[in-house]
Amino acid sequence: MPYPHAAENDVIARVHAAGFTPGELDWPATWTDRAGRDRTPSVPGHELSGVVVELGYGTTGLSVGQRVFGLADWTRNGTLAEYTAVEARNLAPLPTDIDHTVAAALPISGLTAWQGLFKHGRLTTGQTVLIHGAAGGVGSIAVQLAREAGARVIGTGRAADRDSVLGLGVDTFVDLQTEKLEDVGEVDVVFDVIGGDILDRSAALVRAGGTLVTIVMPPKVQPKDGRAVFFVVEPDRARLADLATRLRDGRLKPLVGAVRPLAEAPAAFAPGRRILGKTIIRVTED
Repeated sequence: MPYPHAAENDVIARVHAAGFTPGELDWPATWTDRAGRDRTPSVPGHELSGVVVELGYGTTGLSVGQRVFGLADWTRNGTLAEYTAVEARNLAPLPTDIDHTVAAALPISGLTAWQGLFKHGRLTTGQTVLIHGAAGGVGSIAVQLAREAGARVIGTGRAADRDSVLGLGVDTFVDLQTEKLEDVGEVDVVFDVIGGDILDRSAALVRAGGTLVTIVMPPKVQPKDGRAVFFVVEPDRARLADLATRLRDGRLKPLVGAVRPLAEAPAAFAPGRRILGKTIIRVTED
């Protein structure tokens, strides 16, 4: 691919490590621009950690040579490349003592977890939250954030996930393959990353005034006396900086499942692969 163009308020970042979402090859925005026009060939991936190498016209707040991490736009070429153009407001400074590989696991998972729990779920101290997919990229961070907020946390997953999820600090683990979901009782917030039947059944677990939050699809089944929210994560520089601080302080640890070179990125999208934590693509060596 050609070296990208830095539009107004953009930066060009040399990508050191990148994250992706396995299902993004099915997203319309992966193949079209904001006007719906075809933009193939397309570079996927929307999380990056790297270094600023160029500033677009009018760009402020960042400087050439600065380490950054953040979230690339959905409808532009992404981060599985050596260089990418990103809106400066979508990036946050990255402290020098945080490895690029770890930082690349934070933007989507960290922002999704925070926004799902607190912005949309309105989770507060003393409440109970049910987090589906607690061993995954989003779920594992959601567990840690919910615990620090003083919530009681129930995490779901498969039998092989039990030890890792309990290690994150959940109060209760539910094996969705062998245990009955309905036995968890009522909760204040359900945070779903699975969808389908699990999402439908979870609506009945939301107590009056509670919230069902999902990132998969608009819920077909609504809580009887609560809210249901489907959302797509939004960039947030201030929250990224907060997540980086938590990471440095040891209060947050992303689960990096595998680190693969850029040449193996296509294989990393292969269906049927299941790796604990988030797969990161190392693009450039430090």
